[in-house]
Amino acid sequence: MKADADALLFSMKSFAAAMLAYYISLCIGLPKPYWAIVTVYIVSQTSAGASLSRGVYRFLGTFIGAAATVAIVPNFVNDPLACSVILACWIGLCLYVSLLDRTPRAYAYVLAGYTASLIGFPCVLDPGAVFETASVRVQEISIGILCAVLIHRFVVPKPMTSQFLTKLSTTLNDARRMANDALRGAPQEKSRRDRNQLAADLLALQGLATYLPYDPAPATPAREKLQLIHDRLARLLPLATEIEDRLHALNIRDHDTPEELTALLGDVETWITAAGATERELVAVQLIERARMLQARIGTNIAAHGDLLAANLAGHLAEMIELLHDCDRLGRDIATAGQSREVTLLRWRKRPTGYVYHRDSLMAARAASGAIVGIVIGCAFWIWSAWPDGALAVSVLGVCCALLGNVDAPAPNVVKFLVGSTYAVAISLIYSFVILPRVTEFAVLVAVLAPAFLLAGSIQARPPTTLMALGITLTTPILCGLGTTYTGDFAMFLNSAVALFAGTGFAVVSMTALQTVPVDAAINRLLRVSRRDVSRRACGSAPEEAHWTSLMIDRTALLLPRLRVSDASYADVLDDTVYHLRVGHAVDQLRRAVEHLEGDLGDEARELLLATAARFSARRQTKPVEALALNRRIETLMTLFAGSSLPERSRLLDILIDLRFALNPGGATHEERDS
Repeated sequence: MKADADALLFSMKSFAAAMLAYYISLCIGLPKPYWAIVTVYIVSQTSAGASLSRGVYRFLGTFIGAAATVAIVPNFVNDPLACSVILACWIGLCLYVSLLDRTPRAYAYVLAGYTASLIGFPCVLDPGAVFETASVRVQEISIGILCAVLIHRFVVPKPMTSQFLTKLSTTLNDARRMANDALRGAPQEKSRRDRNQLAADLLALQGLATYLPYDPAPATPAREKLQLIHDRLARLLPLATEIEDRLHALNIRDHDTPEELTALLGDVETWITAAGATERELVAVQLIERARMLQARIGTNIAAHGDLLAANLAGHLAEMIELLHDCDRLGRDIATAGQSREVTLLRWRKRPTGYVYHRDSLMAARAASGAIVGIVIGCAFWIWSAWPDGALAVSVLGVCCALLGNVDAPAPNVVKFLVGSTYAVAISLIYSFVILPRVTEFAVLVAVLAPAFLLAGSIQARPPTTLMALGITLTTPILCGLGTTYTGDFAMFLNSAVALFAGTGFAVVSMTALQTVPVDAAINRLLRVSRRDVSRRACGSAPEEAHWTSLMIDRTALLLPRLRVSDASYADVLDDTVYHLRVGHAVDQLRRAVEHLEGDLGDEARELLLATAARFSARRQTKPVEALALNRRIETLMTLFAGSSLPERSRLLDILIDLRFALNPGGATHEERDS
């Protein structure tokens, strides 16, 4: 019922904004005021912050796209095909940049291509009208943006901050549950679900956080604190797996675990499940101090391999407590807008990184080039056939490529839009030739339009049907000819509908053939890129640690929806992303630790790094014998470090333990994991 009420409220506000924009456009005499209505429904979002953000970026994109069109079209006045190719290249460039951006800012690039398609192709054969068309279109769209932003921001606004805080609370609970399951030795399937949920939570939090600066709430969380809490939550994901592996290994070897460590594990589990935040605050510092002291005491016995492992586990426990403790305090500070006190962080005093997006220039270029080829083919057919309404069809094709080409398989989304457009044609037919001829006053016009637009708007507020609803709300005003006067030209209506279906239908065909990436290819591409980056980290070409961790979590979040639609079985794919994350972390730690180490020890450590880089090279497959040789290298280097007099040998041994467990998750050998 709440979802229905929210959808109805969104629909009513969007319709009010659309009618206000339409009325203003009529009053000032704009020739095609229906573009103001279309703009309202494109800009409108379910929250005030998202609507303002989308409005700002739509205006910027529209202005840039109009300027680009005015610069392109007059220079090819005598060569329509060349002009069409340049416009197609501009749309492809905008799509390419938007695919690399992956933030709300990408919408500006999408609209720059979208606008060029709407303005440019109809002016290819009439270049003298391009400036006037662009100028009028910018005015119509600006009015629509202004009305949508004002209505959604000041009329029963739905702030994004409350949604973000609710999601943050859920994410912190998920993080604590994941940590608790790691300590309790939960089944592997349960641990995998915990990790996947946290990765999805972090992506969802980032999606909400990007709109917070535009939110009408009195106070929004500071960007630095959002980055800080993200960095800590991101580090928790691989850390939980590290702790699981240590506990599993200690049990496998029947090691006589120190009583202090057993007691510490029980106390940490009790602390994690404690309900009171104040109680956790007081106990956290004591637990951290106990874990560090235990690590230092047990770790002095370098000759005992079991003690080294127990010390390593104690160190990871201390880090996990610190991270959860920091998350608790940051979460409370963010919820109170940080007005009362300053958060003092126990660790990670380095500059926060925040969420890092995976960007694949090759896949973006593939999608952009496919869009360019498809649009050029459509333009060639239009110009060769001299189809009078071909410009409209190609404009629709360009809009589909720009607006819906940001996913692996865009054709299904275009089909949803086409289904909505089909409904729009039927609705427009009834309005244009049955209802509108009898309307003589604006108030009556608003009343008769309300049922269709209110229903479509409520459908648009629901994510599963948003694209279908957009097909209705974007197409109906255009086909109905909601201009300054009633025209009622059936031939024009029919030709426009045919052009609409032709453009959208060809978009489905061209985007299926030229822009679709098979889901299995996308999954394998992400895994190959992750392997390549592990190799680069071993060789020293790597970003800092928090950047690497966040990047790998984003890749995990990108894999989740792809795995759901794949017909193939990928039982261990998400485990592999954590595997790559842990190995990348360990090799980078080792590389930094031995960077200035001289002599045989330094040479041996660097040879280990090179061997690890070779194993994860994206151009070759790992053989079991190579993995076994790598494990033997680690054992040899541990023996050499243990027998040395290096002051930092305890830390080096700790890093090598991390690397060994990262390469062999669960204590077993995974020589064929990367094959």
